[in-house]
Amino acid sequence: MLYSMTGYGRAEQAIGEKTFLVELRSLNGKQFDLRLTLPALLKPFEFDVRTTLSEQLERGSVECIITLKQNGAAKPVAINTELVKAYYQPVAQLAKDLNIEMDNILSTLLKLPDVIAPTNEILNKEDWPRFEAILKEAIGQLMAHRVEEGKILEADMLQRIANIETQQAIVARLEPNRRAKIKEGLVKVMEEHVGKENYDPNRLEQELIYYIEKIDISEEQVRLTNHCDYFKTILKERDKSKGKKLSFILQEIGREINTTGSKAYDAQIQQSVVLMKDELEKAKEQVLNIL
Repeated sequence: MLYSMTGYGRAEQAIGEKTFLVELRSLNGKQFDLRLTLPALLKPFEFDVRTTLSEQLERGSVECIITLKQNGAAKPVAINTELVKAYYQPVAQLAKDLNIEMDNILSTLLKLPDVIAPTNEILNKEDWPRFEAILKEAIGQLMAHRVEEGKILEADMLQRIANIETQQAIVARLEPNRRAKIKEGLVKVMEEHVGKENYDPNRLEQELIYYIEKIDISEEQVRLTNHCDYFKTILKERDKSKGKKLSFILQEIGREINTTGSKAYDAQIQQSVVLMKDELEKAKEQVLNIL
């Protein structure tokens, strides 16, 4: 089973007179990168929130927005009386200078910056487990979304590997003819430039064997088969986070494909190599989205 790094989760629930809304969005990323927005009420528990998200989500670029509603109850506030007194004198003097009535001076003062501010209320320790349950519900929804996206990615990755294996089978079928054509070409070159009677056939045969061994691709094909099989085995593992491991295997698959292409010296095999590279690049793009 694969997990995508893309997902969305949302959970909303009341705790006493407060309703907490948790929204989570996740995109692909090399590491765990969290952008967290939370109300002052939860500041003492910020570390716990970050730890929970990190442990559960593991990788990805994650945005977590936590908002607070008061359920219609009066939100506790504090009036900074000293600041009001400090504002009063210049405001009263200005009203006098401009000959303005001072009937509404109190409402004016209350609208000035920092006169009214929320109290430094924090979430009770007893309420933290209840909020944590809301957070985990949103995480659960996001992970369910990741699973659905992962099914699509898994089907696509398996198709890419199958396409590579199809081209590999074509290469295996062309390999015997490739050797024969290389041998015929070298003999023809010798006969044209040296003459059929002027070279030792036995020595030429020895050199041909050495040369063909140098451009033999059988080992690369065996390793390519093993890497493809291992890739499919990793896909079936139950571990959630395996994107990096799959990426490493794709690098090894690419190495064998490249080596096959460099040794081929055959137009038809080169065509299959190009098609394998194309499928590999598509697989590499998709693996970036895997947890």
